[in-house]
Amino acid sequence: MGLSETGAVVSIIAALAILAGLAGVVVPGLPALPLCWGGVLVWALFGEAGAGRWLVLAAATLVAVGGTVVKYAWPGRNLKRAGVPTSSLLAGAVLGLVGFFVIPVVGLVIGFIGGVFAAERLRLGDTRLAWPATKRAVGAAGLSMLIEFLSGVVIGGLWVAGLVLS
Repeated sequence: MGLSETGAVVSIIAALAILAGLAGVVVPGLPALPLCWGGVLVWALFGEAGAGRWLVLAAATLVAVGGTVVKYAWPGRNLKRAGVPTSSLLAGAVLGLVGFFVIPVVGLVIGFIGGVFAAERLRLGDTRLAWPATKRAVGAAGLSMLIEFLSGVVIGGLWVAGLVLS
């Protein structure tokens, strides 16, 4: 295997890791940002790129760490302000995971909404009060996923720029 073939294989592996990371935003069990960052790491370590690869890796690291912090802090702060407890989110996460396996893909959303609603209904004792809290939790989960996805896209964009410019 020649040197250029090795570089192509490493680039393909990096691309697949980044794509898997982007899919990991909605697939339970796939760590989205670590996969995206790992793809850039593999490319930086084993690829044939020049010295700029380390700048790309450093920028991808900042985006991955920043995206992870923001994906938890921003939606979490909004939920705390709205009064939605962590226990309701945990119930939604557990039922979402169960739902994912019972009804593939769509069950994740159905289970999450059902779990949060049930927990809020038990906590508040009234359906009319539980529904607004459920909508806030779903919005926060969506915001968290959007932040994670956009962070992954930025990491992928940094990698493509590094690939093209090197």
